[in-house]
Amino acid sequence: MDNAVSQEQNPINYGLYFESLSVYRDLFEDSTLGRLYELVSCFLTVDNGEIRSFINYYNDFYFELISQPRTSLKDYIIENILFDDNAFAKLSSKGVEIEEGLKRAVLNDLDCLLSISNLSSQALKRDAKKYLCASSFEESLIDRLPEWQAVSTIKERNEESNTKKTVNILKASEKWSDNFKDLYDFYNKNGTGMFAKYKAFVWERGIEGYYLKGIDNSDPVRLENLIDYTAERQVVIDNTLQFLKGYPANNVLLYGDRGTGKSTAVKAILNEYHTQGLRMVEVPKNNLMDFPLIIRQLKDRPQKFIVFVDDLAFEDSEESFTSLKAVLEGGLESRPKNVLIYATSNRRHLIKEKFSDRAGLHSGNRDDEVNSVDTMQEKLSLADRFGITVVFTSPNQDSYFKIVEGLASQRGIVMDKEELLKEAKKWEIWYNGRSPRTARQFVDWLEGHVGK
Repeated sequence: MDNAVSQEQNPINYGLYFESLSVYRDLFEDSTLGRLYELVSCFLTVDNGEIRSFINYYNDFYFELISQPRTSLKDYIIENILFDDNAFAKLSSKGVEIEEGLKRAVLNDLDCLLSISNLSSQALKRDAKKYLCASSFEESLIDRLPEWQAVSTIKERNEESNTKKTVNILKASEKWSDNFKDLYDFYNKNGTGMFAKYKAFVWERGIEGYYLKGIDNSDPVRLENLIDYTAERQVVIDNTLQFLKGYPANNVLLYGDRGTGKSTAVKAILNEYHTQGLRMVEVPKNNLMDFPLIIRQLKDRPQKFIVFVDDLAFEDSEESFTSLKAVLEGGLESRPKNVLIYATSNRRHLIKEKFSDRAGLHSGNRDDEVNSVDTMQEKLSLADRFGITVVFTSPNQDSYFKIVEGLASQRGIVMDKEELLKEAKKWEIWYNGRSPRTARQFVDWLEGHVGK
């Protein structure tokens, strides 16, 4: 057996395609594709130990690939191309014309990536037997190695229409460099990296500090599924559309009783308009002091972001109160034009006011009285710093019944109306009082009960 495979022979090209990447070079560092690179590197030199390495790397790569949502190699590479965050993608997202040198590098990368995506397990096994195996026993081991899909046979995908369209274009293409404009348009419409891949994020703490985490399965609720509270939601919708059109818009406080659909309204608006570039970042209340860090990650992106704070209320002297107040008023690190703050609260004044706050008003000391008034006014006026406040009140009996009937109809529950409302009334008395949440919980129970 020769000590090396000649330049003209196919297997050596597998590794060279990886090493030729420049603009999309971080795909080289992807965990799954990195395993594939290690695997094909076995063909760069041939010695007696390479068959063992080949089998090891082959199974490592196979394990990584089948652990992904995309189990075909081509689908996996296409997904990585679409959601990469390289220089070409970033410039495209901003509508910048791509200079000729960068364009040539992108075209080369795309054709190299197409060649990698066409690499089949059968071809690798064939070449391993031809160039690496030294015995029939080794060949039999190669024959028994599992095989991955070249292209997915799944026709329906849970992807947005624009993503699905671009995926299908690349899957059908015989030369990805011909699809330069398709990719430019994709990045321009959807953005890059995780902001193209996800519509909802949460600000989390990790080992190395706080970071944005994309949410794979965000709440799918749609505006058309929501019943009643139409006028309240329309105020928030109109403000959001104004924001998406590039006009100045207001931060919004959704205030009201528990379970009245404040958070659900915000999530439904995201699902309705994310195809227009809307994204949402949920920030836990105790992380509000990280607003400057969050803003720095969002401000230069082409998308519009709602920073969402659910169930907002502050204890006395909380640092997060000061942080939110600074952002709402516009501190040194002011809120960029592509960011709004939407918050929900069960407390109109957001701050848990204590009797001690009022004590200074009657102390007899003029300085104490002035300080107490100033402190209370500062706390009580935080809600006023939101440009729009929308009030969600608990439904009356008729509205509660309307929501129950609507939800039952959406679920396909067929039941005598009088009996339905009678049971809904019982549920309201037994559990949590009247609210849209109570109505949904009742219909959840009813669906399972009727289905038995």
